[in-house]
Amino acid sequence: MLKLDHLAVAATDLEEGRAHIESSLDATMQPGGKHANFGTHNMLLGLEDGIYLEAIAIDPDAPDPGRRRWFDLDDFTGPPRLTNWICQTEDIDAALALAPAGMGPATDQRRGDLHWQMAAGENGHLPLAGTFPAVIAWGKAPHPSTRLASTGIRLERLIVTSPVADALRSNLRHVLADARIVIEQGEKALRAEFATPSGRRVLE
Repeated sequence: MLKLDHLAVAATDLEEGRAHIESSLDATMQPGGKHANFGTHNMLLGLEDGIYLEAIAIDPDAPDPGRRRWFDLDDFTGPPRLTNWICQTEDIDAALALAPAGMGPATDQRRGDLHWQMAAGENGHLPLAGTFPAVIAWGKAPHPSTRLASTGIRLERLIVTSPVADALRSNLRHVLADARIVIEQGEKALRAEFATPSGRRVLE
């Protein structure tokens, strides 16, 4: 019912997020766009297997959206880092019915000609100490990965460290099957390991 869609690196400044990803993976990101509903903007990097990576930050030129921004960006401090993973579904209502409490409703989002539905937690906070994935449904919209240049970069492992690892495993057991995703007990953190044209690389 769920499959990995993309990974998000949060930053206080989008250029800092871009630089963090590019130096970590020895790759060049592409322009993304603005998310009017949340007052954020992003840049993107295509990965193999139909997934992608985004750097996301509060857009300093956007008006206050009048709501808490997704991915805890209102409370984000410190250097850019990998903070969130996002899974896609073909039936977002069914996916949310099986998700833990606190996912919040699915909302309609738009960036340019892209349109999707997404649930990213109540008041910007995802459940299970922020380690449950956000859920996205693209419907008939084109997937962003189809518009991104090939980089030859392939995700090998995504290590999700959670203070409630057992609960996270339990909630995902029957809805997500992906051998690349490893759940470990500990303070919240994400670590992604990649095979790239320039060798093995890690993004944290």
